[in-house]
Amino acid sequence: MVESCEPIISRRNAMHRREIDTVSFVESQKALELAPVAVLATDQPARSGFPPHTHSSAQLIYAISGVMIVRSEAGSWIVPTGRAVWVPGGVRHEIEIASDVQMRTVYVAADARDNLPSSCRVILVSGLLRELIVTAVGIRPASMYSDREQRMLELILDEICIAESLLLHVPMPRHPAFVELCAELIAQPSLEATLQGWAQRARMNPRTFARAFQRETGMTHGSWCRHTRVLLSLPQLATGASVLEVALEHGYESPSAFTAMFRKLLGVAPSEYFK
Repeated sequence: MVESCEPIISRRNAMHRREIDTVSFVESQKALELAPVAVLATDQPARSGFPPHTHSSAQLIYAISGVMIVRSEAGSWIVPTGRAVWVPGGVRHEIEIASDVQMRTVYVAADARDNLPSSCRVILVSGLLRELIVTAVGIRPASMYSDREQRMLELILDEICIAESLLLHVPMPRHPAFVELCAELIAQPSLEATLQGWAQRARMNPRTFARAFQRETGMTHGSWCRHTRVLLSLPQLATGASVLEVALEHGYESPSAFTAMFRKLLGVAPSEYFK
């Protein structure tokens, strides 16, 4: 009997967490009527997520720890520890929690600034921006904010505007055949993905396929596959999996080839990325 109670308790805890998150979200949206920024803190367990949805406000979704994957029609953004993804208002998106995440979401009013990013992107969160976000969690909605609180919220916007964008985006094509092929590789990164094979499945001449794929994604077929496999490896690396295991499960024949591509794309070796 005890064993049968555990799933029920887990479901109740999950439902309770969602209820709390919903209340907190509503409060944060009301806060935007009084200030340009509101910050919400939530901790999400691995393998949970948020289904497709939109907000009128923009969001900066920051992973203090853990890894998230944010998806929209334009592609997927991998958000590892210490990074954040910017999602403009009105963009339909969903969030997959790949490992336990301490999430801090900065909601930004639609009319807060004219120079905020107009498209989704992953940014590096500076030490200053991190401390501002963590501190702003404690600011409660009020009809009047103190001068210090107002300066803090405005400085968060300043830091978002100048933040460095990172190449943690997996662009998605729009051609239905290309979307199907790309979605299969994202779901199973170890699958073989040759230009000839993909062109055949798309019923195209290889040269025609190559030109069309690059036009839609901004990357060659080979570059897209290598880029995608490296980014999709981040959630597994964050759990402490070995480089050998991750390399083989993401379509690489050896850990050295995987490490070389990882270093080329992200600037450090896989073993150093989360340190």
